[in-house]
Amino acid sequence: MTKKGFLSSLRSKLQGLPPSDIDERIGFYCEMIDDRMDEGKSEEEAVAEIGSVDDVVRDIAKDTPLVKLVKEKIKPKRRIRPWEIVLLVLGFPLWFPLLITFFVLVLVFWIVIWVMAIVTYVLEIAFAATSVAGVVAFVAYFLNGQTNYTALGASVMCTGAAILMVFACIGATKGSIALTKNIITGIKMLFIRKEKGDK
Repeated sequence: MTKKGFLSSLRSKLQGLPPSDIDERIGFYCEMIDDRMDEGKSEEEAVAEIGSVDDVVRDIAKDTPLVKLVKEKIKPKRRIRPWEIVLLVLGFPLWFPLLITFFVLVLVFWIVIWVMAIVTYVLEIAFAATSVAGVVAFVAYFLNGQTNYTALGASVMCTGAAILMVFACIGATKGSIALTKNIITGIKMLFIRKEKGDK
């Protein structure tokens, strides 16, 4: 791909960004290609080293705050007409509950993503507490002149389970973070990439 084709494709796929951000990104990648060409690479090699346009757009989406993308998307391209204001006010009893429902569903979805991590931490705490309780029970029986090896055995088993659950907690947390990042990046991509008919 040529430099011109790459930058043109990149500009068309970044239409959801504010114009100043688009110009800044285009300038950055233009300079990056020029630097590689100054090092002796051909135009096609310089462009290929940067990666595909889709990968670049995804990287830009990760770095761009979602709030900025939403503001650019909802920014009116023209003045709101009086009859549109009247419709907004009259439609408030309909669109406001729908908006609240949407945000509640987003919150529930986010909680569901993190439930696995929360459950692993709860199990970790339960195993650790049971381990301590088993030792306390064994010591209490021992001080009363009795032996309760069941409590000691349960304590040892729960200690082992608690140690293993540390790794499960780390894995569940990393997985939830990665999934959350991917979902947020996907949402950002919806704002950055405009459809062909969207202007």
